[in-house]
Amino acid sequence: MNAAAAFLPAESKPREVVYELKSVSKTYAMRQIHALDNVNLRLERGSFSSVIGSSGCGKSTLLKIMAGLQSPSAGSVVLAGKPVLGPRRDIGMMFQHATLFPWRTTLENIVLPIEIRDGKQAAAAKHEAGRRLLDLVGLKGFENVYPGELSGGMAQRAAICRMLITEPEVLLLDEPFSALDELSRDFMNMELQRICMARNATAFLVTHSIPEAVILSDVVHVMRPRPGRVVETVAIDLPRPRTLEMITTPYFGALVAHIRSRLDKEAA
Repeated sequence: MNAAAAFLPAESKPREVVYELKSVSKTYAMRQIHALDNVNLRLERGSFSSVIGSSGCGKSTLLKIMAGLQSPSAGSVVLAGKPVLGPRRDIGMMFQHATLFPWRTTLENIVLPIEIRDGKQAAAAKHEAGRRLLDLVGLKGFENVYPGELSGGMAQRAAICRMLITEPEVLLLDEPFSALDELSRDFMNMELQRICMARNATAFLVTHSIPEAVILSDVVHVMRPRPGRVVETVAIDLPRPRTLEMITTPYFGALVAHIRSRLDKEAA
């Protein structure tokens, strides 16, 4: 078997496709920028996918289109059988910074999406669900603490709860732990895996870190420079739950090296 064949998706029982992008392209006519070209993606229920590529390859544009924050110039975006034509309740998104409101308690920040969408009474009814989520991410007892009293990692865990409170079909993650130090980032990646497995969540991560993509993902989509297009999908055949010890294994190193070589080839 050659090196490339070693990273082809293994045969397995197909799962339900939750999210699908077909021939998605994006052009910013005013700036004459062709950001994305013919992107095709399928996210299966309960899967964790990542996209990785050089800066400016269109990763953030892709995520905005998937979140319904921008419209594609061509192609279709379908979630749970319905076209994504704008922001939706069944799409959860998490950004690089927690962006918690400092004048609201942790619990009040978590139920904020419900309050904005359905009012204060509906948000109050979700307090118990918010407390269960805090317990899930290891923040039990911090319900009434304000963001200024939380560490960076704790604030990001609260942000995860805020994303999950609306029970979205898919989680879109825009480098959520890039601002953390390396040790905290490793810990939060393992926490994110645990949470996704506990809820059978379908997740899609944008990252610049090859090891982060490999340790978290079932598949890693490699993008070429602008106009962005997926040039290879790498299956990650590591057992779950993943552990940080796997980073030192030869197979993990081979995956990282393969993805890095493909990125280097596309950048040449």
